Amino acid sequence: STFSIYMKAVVSTQSTGAGWKVQSDRDAIYKEFSFKDFNEAFGFMTRVALRADKVDHHPEWFNVYNRVNITLSTHDCGGLSKKDLNLAKFIDDAAAKFA
Repeated sequence: STFSIYMKAVVSTQSTGAGWKVQSDRDAIYKEFSFKDFNEAFGFMTRVALRADKVDHHPEWFNVYNRVNITLSTHDCGGLSKKDLNLAKFIDDAAAKFA
């Protein structure tokens, strides 16, 4: 959609999208996070999970030991939305607390 194209442009140019990459094969953004150990990674995921549930917007993610890979896309609109940018900002802020 036109809105998704706009959102991709926003992600690639705004600081709120820092480190987030637009996926070439779908309307989604992706970022990899690395933590000191599994405890930190799981603590981060818990923080994100609580927020995601509260705002009813859930990430796709993958975790191995201290790494967490996150993909955001809004399935309701079939692409990117402000929900993705808002959650990406929260995720970045949550990750910074473990730095």
